[in-house]
Amino acid sequence: MSSSNSGIDQLSINTIRTLAADMVQKSNSGHPGMPMGMAPVAHVLWSKILRFNAANPHWWNRDRFLLSNGHGCALQYILLHLTGFGLTMEDLKNFRQVGSRTPGHPEVHITPGVEVTTGPLGQGVANGVGMAIAQEHLASKYNKDGFPLFDNHVFVFCGDGCMQEGVACEASSLAGHLRLKNLIIIYDDNEVSIDGPTSLSFSEDVPARFRAYGFNTLTVEKGDDDLAGLSKAIEEAKKSDRPTLISVKTTIGFGSSKQGTQKVHGEALGADDVKHVKQQLGFDPEQSFVVPEDVTKFWQDVREKGAKLEAEWNDMFAKYQQQFPAESAELVARFKGDIPADLLQALPKYDAASKPDATRNLSGVILNALADRLPGIMGGSADLTPSNKTELKKSSDFTPANRQGRYIRFGVREHGMAAIGNGMAAYGGFIPYTATFLNFIEYCFPSVRLAALSNFRQLFVMTHDSIGLGEDGPTHQPIEALQLCRATPNLLVLRPADGNEVVGAYIQALNWHGPSVLALSRQNITPQNATDASKVAQGGYVIHDNSDDGKNLDLVVVASGTEVSTVMAAIGDATLANMKIRVVSMPSTTLFDRQPVEYRRSVLPIGVPIVSVEASAVFGWEKYAHASVGMTTFGLSGPLTKVLDRFHMSAATLPATLLQRIGQLKEVATLNGGKLPTLNTHVEFNYEKHSH
Repeated sequence: MSSSNSGIDQLSINTIRTLAADMVQKSNSGHPGMPMGMAPVAHVLWSKILRFNAANPHWWNRDRFLLSNGHGCALQYILLHLTGFGLTMEDLKNFRQVGSRTPGHPEVHITPGVEVTTGPLGQGVANGVGMAIAQEHLASKYNKDGFPLFDNHVFVFCGDGCMQEGVACEASSLAGHLRLKNLIIIYDDNEVSIDGPTSLSFSEDVPARFRAYGFNTLTVEKGDDDLAGLSKAIEEAKKSDRPTLISVKTTIGFGSSKQGTQKVHGEALGADDVKHVKQQLGFDPEQSFVVPEDVTKFWQDVREKGAKLEAEWNDMFAKYQQQFPAESAELVARFKGDIPADLLQALPKYDAASKPDATRNLSGVILNALADRLPGIMGGSADLTPSNKTELKKSSDFTPANRQGRYIRFGVREHGMAAIGNGMAAYGGFIPYTATFLNFIEYCFPSVRLAALSNFRQLFVMTHDSIGLGEDGPTHQPIEALQLCRATPNLLVLRPADGNEVVGAYIQALNWHGPSVLALSRQNITPQNATDASKVAQGGYVIHDNSDDGKNLDLVVVASGTEVSTVMAAIGDATLANMKIRVVSMPSTTLFDRQPVEYRRSVLPIGVPIVSVEASAVFGWEKYAHASVGMTTFGLSGPLTKVLDRFHMSAATLPATLLQRIGQLKEVATLNGGKLPTLNTHVEFNYEKHSH
């Protein structure tokens, strides 16, 4: 060990290493190598540099720490235990057990002090870019002379896997372009992956790549013991005018008899090797989960230092509130995340006399109206601004020269964009939105899923939502995207039919406890008389019924989005003139599923033939309808009307298709003793809400 390292520093580092070995050994599952290798830099960062108050994990101006290589979470849990975030020794012993606060990867809202859920590699890097954008924007907008409310840094630990994942590359490229100087990425350059040495698949010069992105790059050659070098590199990075990558050369599994190999990456060391580690590091091999008294005292001092930092900041903010009451009130509202109760009344109103328009255009109008009322709304598009209609008219672009801009030019970086949005949401004070074509939400989807898992309120504005985009053809026409989104827990999916429903969709998205997908049309649609922004909250509701109070119905047609106006046009056809038909607009199956069973039965009655119409895959509609008109293949390239004709979903072709479905359902009823099958939506069930 370096002679410059103090005894308590080395004892603390070795405590971290032995605790990591014990945690993984006890659970017989996990990744001991990274925590043991990264213990020195973690010790330096958390004890000497990181600004935080363990008593308040939500202090606005805390430094953010993200563990992108989340498989090494034993390291983070140990640090949270030592620094007093509330994790007990029992929590460490319950690592990876059901119901514990120390799950197999970091989970935000489960473990105090964890900022983001990580596990899929590279996500933490991209989340860190979002946090860095958030800090820069808030500092520019709210800091005043003598009041540096927001001057924190974002620190990201990552490994070789993160450096190989595209999401980290996309986000880092944008970070360099935006010169996010508050972002510091610390790269565990141990040259080992699960398969073996990284040379099997990875030989690039990572610092050179990051310099090309526009990063400042530093290297610490002796990351196992050069604490002074580690501290110097981090302090130098904090002074940079660009984001910084610090490459730290470490030994994975330091202290193990298998150190430096893939054998310490993803499995317990084994009882004998754990004893070997403790002997090497000066601990009693017969004892487990030991924190020496001197180490406890050392970290107690760190904890007290953090409490003092926040107390000083709180005093400053109290003075800020006196001098800048409007700005401080706005900040409090932003971080609280509340939505004004009168917001619906402040938005545009539409009726049947409104001009036909695409829901993407209507979305642009409403998004701008919302942004005028909600300063936390900030986002952008993946190089599709003219198509997505997402530009904020009264704002400007967020650039190195203009940190107050609220519109982000993400470039063609869909996955990085979505993960950056998650980072902004995690920072606090923001309602991020990100936009592309619905078909390309599948490029974003790992981040969309993590938003749902994490309860991050991000608005995914997805236009060009069906085969109705026409000439661009099947490569751009989403068929399965809606079904993928609807199958994801805690993801609110909204496909509005006209202006009123677009208004209602945004209101529901803003009040949702997680992310939302707004699926919006390229083509114009005819506004309807009976659509209602407030009824979007019910998920599905009746917009037409020519029966006698719902009695003697011949058919119920349930549709979403652009197909609602198509159905309304189709039922006026002479071939359907003598039928008693109900039309249900279903902007959100997610919300409809949450309604009482009595309501669902009142909208989609038992015993009446129900047919769904949606220019998307029919998968999933069997829950709500006895038969479907939709897609069972990919789409086609051609003019809109001809594509819809080809798939029997135009106003001209739909009447005959509906009559065909009715005939088929009569055959089904005959085979079933005169009864139609009971649908899942008619059955009572307890809907489990996502509890994070």
